[in-house]
Formats: sequence, C-alpha cells, structure tokens
Amino acid sequence: MTAEIVPLPRKQPGEIPSDSPTLDPMLGLTASGMNAVNAVILDRMQSEIPLIPALAGHLISGGGKRLRPMLTLAGAHLVGYQGDRHYKLAASVEFIHTATLLHDDVVDGSDLRRGKAAANIIFGNPATVLVGDFLFSRAFELMVEDGSLKVLKILSSASAIIAEGEVDQLTAQRQIETSEERYLKIIGAKTAALFAAASRISAVVAECDERQEQALDDYGRNLGVAFQLVDDAIDYDSDAAEMGKDRGDDFREGKMTLPVIFAYARGTESERKFWKDAISGRRTGKDDLAEAVELIGKYDAVEATRDRARHFANRAIGSLSIFPDGKARAAMAEAAEFAVARGY
Repeated sequence: MTAEIVPLPRKQPGEIPSDSPTLDPMLGLTASGMNAVNAVILDRMQSEIPLIPALAGHLISGGGKRLRPMLTLAGAHLVGYQGDRHYKLAASVEFIHTATLLHDDVVDGSDLRRGKAAANIIFGNPATVLVGDFLFSRAFELMVEDGSLKVLKILSSASAIIAEGEVDQLTAQRQIETSEERYLKIIGAKTAALFAAASRISAVVAECDERQEQALDDYGRNLGVAFQLVDDAIDYDSDAAEMGKDRGDDFREGKMTLPVIFAYARGTESERKFWKDAISGRRTGKDDLAEAVELIGKYDAVEATRDRARHFANRAIGSLSIFPDGKARAAMAEAAEFAVARGY
C-alpha cells in the first residue's frame, strides 16, 4: 500500500504579493534532495498492516511546507556537504514532525489539518496515536542506520524537548496569567527545538566545527520561534481556507498565545473580564470569537506578534553571517523573511 507525496505548491494568486519573500529559492535549492527524501519517506512509512500507510499517508501526502527537512538539505548546501547521509536524516526529521502532528490533533480534538479532515476524525483517536508512535519508531530507525551517536543525541534530545513543550502548553491551557516569557519557552520547546536540530545535523554530517554547528542551530531555533509566532497570529488573522485549519482553534481550546497575551495586557477591565471568561471556556461561541478578533485588532496584537516574529527572524538571518554569501545563504535568509510575511 502506498501514498503519493504531493509536491509543495508554489505561491498562488492572492496568497502573498509577488514582491514579498517566498520559499521559492529554498524550494529550488533543495528540489533534487527533497526527491530523495520523499523516496525515503514513502519507503519507510510502509507496513504489512494496511492501516499504517493509509493513515500516515493521509497526513504526509497532504502537502505541507516540509520546511524542517528542507532546513537539513539547505544547511548541507550551505556548508558544502557532498554526501547523502542527510537524506535519511531529513526523512527522520519529517517523521518526528508528522508524529507530533498526529498526536497534537488527538490532544486538541482538531477537525482540520492542511485543509482536509484531520486523521483522527477519519481513523479515530486510538489509531492516530499508534501510527504516530510508529512514525517515531521509524525516525529512530533512520537515526540508528546513520550510525552517528552525535546525530542520535541531537534528534532524540529534540524529541524529548518537543514532548516537554507540548505538556507545558497543556498545563498552561486556560491559564489567563500565562506570561510572554512562559509562552516563548513553550514554543521554543514544542516548535523551535526541531527546527534547530534539523538545521544543526547538516553541520554534523559535514564534520563542521562547533562554531558552524552552533550557528546553524541558532538559525533554526530563531526561525522556529518566528514561524510559530506567525502561526499563532494567523489564527486570529486569516480564514480557514488560508490556514488549512479551523479559524479560532486556539481561542476555543483556551490557548494563551501571544496575540491574546498582548490584547489581555492592553485591555480595559471589562475587556480583561471577557478574556478571562473566554480562556476559561465560558465564552467560546462564534460571537465570542468575533469579539476576540475585534479586541485583538483594536490593540494591534497581531501586528505586535509579527513584530516579535521579525525580531527572531532577523536573529536567524544574523546567525548566517559566518557563512559565505551564495545561493544557500540567500535562500535560507529569504525563508526566514517568508516565515514572517506569510499568510498561511
């Protein structure tokens, strides 16, 4: 049983203005390598149990930006790596990411993922969790096959940190007093840790020095924070067709993301009362979501969140300064700019 890997679509009319940064340079840089990565993904998601490739393929074939494995390939270009070890490792990164998405959808009770029904809606929660476990196992098989204890340590540590971040987010859910500092700690773990690991391992396989390893780690980590900040802003700034998920998911789930933190901090006493009721789960209807969006707009909380994202994106770009100018560095810099400018 197989599943087709759907290529990442180029920008579409109405998504991002033509003069805005895009992922096109990164896509061009990594295109041939991603073909090799996709071949590994298709091969290693197979099983004699038909439900496993069917469920895994439902999510994997749904597109997605595939930014994390692209970071591994782009980093390899940046440091001049000429081998092929990074293909399996990039596939491992994607399996880790896919497994976390499957688990997240069960935890969050999501209905949509990448514009179509989430796997848990079609296949049920038990199967979705177990196939996520299967993909985690496949990821670690690929790491072991690579044979580098250093790579294994980086990716296994990132996996543990992601899980910690998800648990931390769960405990912060419906907690109106969640601070910006704690929020950044959560997304630094649940999102940025894998971005950092995906970037760093390209320097490890190329046997770069510690300075270059750390620079790529810093690039990925700051890019990951910027990416998640914008994701959280989009939840209050775009419709479901753009996002590929239901608008207001974070609101209904009582997640204290940065737009809410800003709007709550800047609001009047009555507005703060609204947020307390909403985040606690007492006000989660359509009219309540509309009021939340209005308040977030009133205090420019989405733009303030994007401003924070720009700060981290600029830090990501700055970390590349130790590497020579060239196509790889330019593509990675534009990817950071795209992470902030995107609307999906």
